Amino acid sequence: MQPELRYPNQTLQTKEFKVIRNKVLRNTFWMLGLTMIPTIVGAMIGMSTDLSFFAQSPIMGTVVMLAVMFGFIFAIRATRNSIWGIILLFGFTFCLGWFLGPLLNAALQFSNGPQLIGIAAGGTATILFALAGYATVTRKDFGFIGNFLFAGIILLLIAMIANVFLAVPAASLAISAVAVLLFSGFILYDVSRIVNGGETNYVMAALGMYLNIFNLFVHLLHLLMAFAGERD
Repeated sequence: MQPELRYPNQTLQTKEFKVIRNKVLRNTFWMLGLTMIPTIVGAMIGMSTDLSFFAQSPIMGTVVMLAVMFGFIFAIRATRNSIWGIILLFGFTFCLGWFLGPLLNAALQFSNGPQLIGIAAGGTATILFALAGYATVTRKDFGFIGNFLFAGIILLLIAMIANVFLAVPAASLAISAVAVLLFSGFILYDVSRIVNGGETNYVMAALGMYLNIFNLFVHLLHLLMAFAGERD
């Protein structure tokens, strides 16, 4: 197994660079597609599991979810060049799918719940392929937005944690709107890093892209439920 590939030291226009870049891109999106399988399985299990703990204790639920997420991310990074990195990545996506269960159940309480889920999934796919395609075709270096995105994600996490205590609906919607913009920006940034040689490990690249599309889907669905959900 060789998830991390080395780029040549020559100019970015060399044939060798192009071959390696295309291989990293191909492996990343293959891995990303495969992560959808444990995500769907986890979501189906989560929808049939009693996860009322998260609703009854939102603070502890948030702490548990963040601990699981950061624990997996740290472990995946540590094992990214071995088969264990792939196994942990699949385990991570299964857990996030499981955590997705309550949100999907909440969406299905609306009469148009299946349509909302479908629109959120379709919107996520459209944003992903449009922005990833743009970054790949143009090969533009979006590294300059990295600091802004990372500052934004820190502020977003602080706002999300604060709103767990405050529980302000309007703030929750504003957070989701900002999250959609931020994670769309991260798609450009992450694909640009692969295209321009900044990321050579397809396990880590797939992890980053997965987090982008997972968060895009969650926040798009949240906004659709708020603005387009129809009660019986």
